[in-house]
Amino acid sequence: MTILELTLTLGLLLLFSSVVFLSANGIANWKLARVAGEELRAVYLAQKNYLADHPMSEASAISEEELVLYLPGNRTGLPVLESLEKEDLTIEFNVIPPLLYSGAQVYDPSGSATDGLWDAGVR
Repeated sequence: MTILELTLTLGLLLLFSSVVFLSANGIANWKLARVAGEELRAVYLAQKNYLADHPMSEASAISEEELVLYLPGNRTGLPVLESLEKEDLTIEFNVIPPLLYSGAQVYDPSGSATDGLWDAGVR
């Protein structure tokens, strides 16, 4: 085996490994977005169920303690979600559909409010 063949082989291995690494990173980001969308849909359904049980209430008047009782599973609070930048996101549950916030900005890096990634996908 010549040095040229060895160099070409190593170059191809590096190229393929970088493609796999970039694909894995994209899949991890997609998974974060899907989990966020699923959790927001759970909050949205909890809002709808709460308002069905309390028809005289407004969404803006729902407290976190009241809403948690309508979330699936034995939860003690609202879901905790993380942005792509590893920052904690806040769920605004007093609007329908619920929104994710990073600081004072609505967080939805997908750019679409109806794709189900980073949103409840119901607008």
